Amino acid sequence: MGRIGKRRTPLWARLGIAVGSLLLAPALVTGQAAAGSGGPAAATGFTGPLNLLLVGIDPRDDHTAPLADSIIVAHIPADRHGAFLFSIPRDLVVTIPAFAASGTPAQRSKINAAMALGSRLGGDRFSPAQGFALLARTVGDVTGIRRFDAGAVLNFGGFTKMVEAVGGLSMPIDQTVVSEHRKPDGTPRDRLPECPGHDNCHRPYTGPQKVYPRSLRPVHLRPWEALDFVRQRYGLPHSDYDRQRHQRQFLKALAKKVKRTVLTSPGGLLHTTGVIGDSLTFVGGGHSLSEWATELAGLHLNAMRTLGLPGSALFENGTYLGEQFPPAVTTFFTAVATDRIPRYLLAHPGVVTVDG
Repeated sequence: MGRIGKRRTPLWARLGIAVGSLLLAPALVTGQAAAGSGGPAAATGFTGPLNLLLVGIDPRDDHTAPLADSIIVAHIPADRHGAFLFSIPRDLVVTIPAFAASGTPAQRSKINAAMALGSRLGGDRFSPAQGFALLARTVGDVTGIRRFDAGAVLNFGGFTKMVEAVGGLSMPIDQTVVSEHRKPDGTPRDRLPECPGHDNCHRPYTGPQKVYPRSLRPVHLRPWEALDFVRQRYGLPHSDYDRQRHQRQFLKALAKKVKRTVLTSPGGLLHTTGVIGDSLTFVGGGHSLSEWATELAGLHLNAMRTLGLPGSALFENGTYLGEQFPPAVTTFFTAVATDRIPRYLLAHPGVVTVDG
């Protein structure tokens, strides 16, 4: 595991990580950059389908354990045609395994806590890379994926920098969304007097709110708008499940924007790779950046499909604990493990939602 900027890598490889950290699968971008930069002719050691774990974290500060706010699995078929992305609800109630590296015992909790538990180094020090290892093990237990071939952890500061580097994004707004966090001018909303900081207030904000009206035509979102839009869940019919879908739409739009704009300008390439910095932790699974870039160079963004998994609230003794998957999702995870997702989608319409 390593962080961008901690070792010297070719410029094209750093772009591959910057974009690949958001999708990894659409390394069409990576491969195109590599092709013009004297990259290796072939990758070795890649066989069969690939499963990648992509995590967005929201650390409050450098002394707070990171929580996994966004958990996305990217499955790349053995034929390397396209990719499938699906979200794991951050509030999914699971058994988090014991983890010797952080000294934490097995416990039943929401899955986003696995990142925080695994990241503990002692005192007020935390390692996203170490937290990723426990989260990957936990997601593997849920999905049946025995190991992830690669992965990435990016904090929301890194997402913001990436969107700023490409000048914002254009994407459809599939439902009207009202911001919990921002005023119409983009400034933070005021906090209630009784909620003066990070505390246990459920919804601590008050005052005017930014609104994103529904639009079937792509809407250009400024960097702060794009990140604000994909954070929202309050007031949406399906709450976090709607937010998960917006996050998947966001990642796909960002990859297309990078491909269309950044790679056409050497200056843009340099700027984009430089802004991510230590916001990203990349896990190569024993393969170098150049090997990943070459292996995934033939993937096409238009062949990528994003999927929504069903879920429902879990109550025990009248208390809400989090979310749960229905038994039907087990057959989808079997399709992932056996590399038969297209066949599964045809045979089981409606169980898994294919995003529009």
